[in-house]
Amino acid sequence: MVYDAGHYDVIVIGAGHAGVEAGIAAAGMGAKTLMLTLNLDMVAFMPCNPSLGGPAKGIVVREIDALGGVMAKVIDKTHIQMRMLNTGKGPAVQALRAQADKPLYIREMKNIIENQENLTLRQGMVEKLIVEDGICKGVVTETKAAYHAETVIITTGTFMRGKVLIGDLEYESGPNNQRVSVKLSEHLEELGFELTRFKTGTPPRVNSHTIDYSKTEIQPGDDKPQAFSYETTEYITDQIPCWLTYTNEFTHQVINDNLNLSAMYSGMKRGTGPRYCPSIEDKIVRFNDKPRHQIFLEPEGRNTEEVYVQGLSTSLPEYVQHEMVKTVPGLEKAEIMRAGYAIEYDAVIPTQLWPTLETKKIPGLYTAGQINGTSGYEEAAAQGIMAGINAAAKVLGRDPLILDRSQAYIGVLIDDLVTKGTNEPYRLLTSRAEYRLLLRHDNADLRLTEVGYNLGLVSDERYNKFLEKNALVEEEKKRLAKITIKPEENVQELLKSVNATPLKEPLKALDLLKRPEISYQLIEQMVPFEKELPLEVKEQVEIQIQYEGYIKKAIDQVDRMLKMEDKKVPENIDYDDINGIATEAREKLKKIRPLSVGQASRISGVNPSDVSILLVYIEQGKIARIAN
Repeated sequence: MVYDAGHYDVIVIGAGHAGVEAGIAAAGMGAKTLMLTLNLDMVAFMPCNPSLGGPAKGIVVREIDALGGVMAKVIDKTHIQMRMLNTGKGPAVQALRAQADKPLYIREMKNIIENQENLTLRQGMVEKLIVEDGICKGVVTETKAAYHAETVIITTGTFMRGKVLIGDLEYESGPNNQRVSVKLSEHLEELGFELTRFKTGTPPRVNSHTIDYSKTEIQPGDDKPQAFSYETTEYITDQIPCWLTYTNEFTHQVINDNLNLSAMYSGMKRGTGPRYCPSIEDKIVRFNDKPRHQIFLEPEGRNTEEVYVQGLSTSLPEYVQHEMVKTVPGLEKAEIMRAGYAIEYDAVIPTQLWPTLETKKIPGLYTAGQINGTSGYEEAAAQGIMAGINAAAKVLGRDPLILDRSQAYIGVLIDDLVTKGTNEPYRLLTSRAEYRLLLRHDNADLRLTEVGYNLGLVSDERYNKFLEKNALVEEEKKRLAKITIKPEENVQELLKSVNATPLKEPLKALDLLKRPEISYQLIEQMVPFEKELPLEVKEQVEIQIQYEGYIKKAIDQVDRMLKMEDKKVPENIDYDDINGIATEAREKLKKIRPLSVGQASRISGVNPSDVSILLVYIEQGKIARIAN
């Protein structure tokens, strides 16, 4: 018999990376929130690689932090190593990457959740939704507890009808041999949602004591203190290195000899795997001309001997994995503590969502994370905070938040999902962003802190520091525009030291800094400075001045794009009444139901000519009789 277990504003199903951000954001905005998870010991668990960040993904972590999320704060407190990637390239592709202490990360995140006002954390398996008059009104668990709410967010990750595959072994399981959700998946199908089947996988974990590190290359963290969060002031300095080794012809021979035993190639695997994080079997088949592939040995924490063998993701039988691992230099005597495996799971086709991540079919129901077809903790957390914000906003009678593609990688991620969909696990890449020069690691706070503050997720203290930083940047740019640097001997020597063209006449400091070979640090040696500025202010001044022309061009492109976004598509539009639109475009428009002409233009199968016809139809306010 079902019993009334309580009433809330927002219910979050799941406590992975999407769930925790969703729950904390909703609660932080003042919504009474319940978070239900299969296992309280698996909150924010990292079932795959024990790391956060990297190209695009690291910038997403900073964007989550700028909005008031918690992922950045927790990794700053619990990492074992931090590195800035792509330092030899431009600021648009630089990003932090951190190795996590996996057990410590879970403990720290759970502590934050348990102490978050307005948030209740409970263990429970949700089996169905409460839907009244077509609107989601709560959930029912396997213990017959009915929790009622105005909005519900599903963040079940890879647990919906999950199946683990190791060779010819197949059994129902979520990551790390956890229980799976079967009835909720079936219930979503009963409600009319289209589901697809995706696959992900992990490599073996080996015992650190059995690794010969002398045959590998050390990968240390950066000496310079680094942090993801803008609020971090204390830095971890005792870092633990990772190690690099490679596969070889013997590794590849073992894999080729046993391909028919892999769940990937034996026909057992039905789900689609991630193109950008392939199994080692897939790498050997697709890139058979490469003599070797990188393997990173990544410790899973300070107080465990488990080492994650990054790059060796596999679904080969366990005995083959032992043989394969021992062919890798440094791993000849390595003992596998956990075998690698593939996992299949259900995902919701994301074109069934509005840009708010609310489902089109059932108002009040949101989905976020890997259930929407993404891969990666960062992509999940990004969707989680947005779903939490929008679910709370709906309850509190506030406007929804939709970030556009020029505003954040989060905006790119969600727009890609709900507009284009995905036929494989989606991974965020810098190449997916048209305006990546605007979406940098260094300026996430400039782009999103005010948004987080207006939501109530950023404190007054933090916001005031943000305003102070902005003011210092603008003041310094104005000061440099007034200072004249003369072609004196010391100046010419400094220019010569960086192979820069000598000055022929006096030049403003700001104009000199526009030269790509000139750094702010060099300018400091040429002219007197009234006060010492924070490093982040100096960095921002240098980037804004040196990339001013490129940034302006990007902003001009954004302005043109936003004009298309401002042209809204009427909710009641009947695409069958519009003459001249191609059949494929008509079907896609009816399915996606874009909110703007800009979104319509990004739908696969909708051509520029279809967009032009749609524009004419909307502007005329009547059927446009346009010949084919």
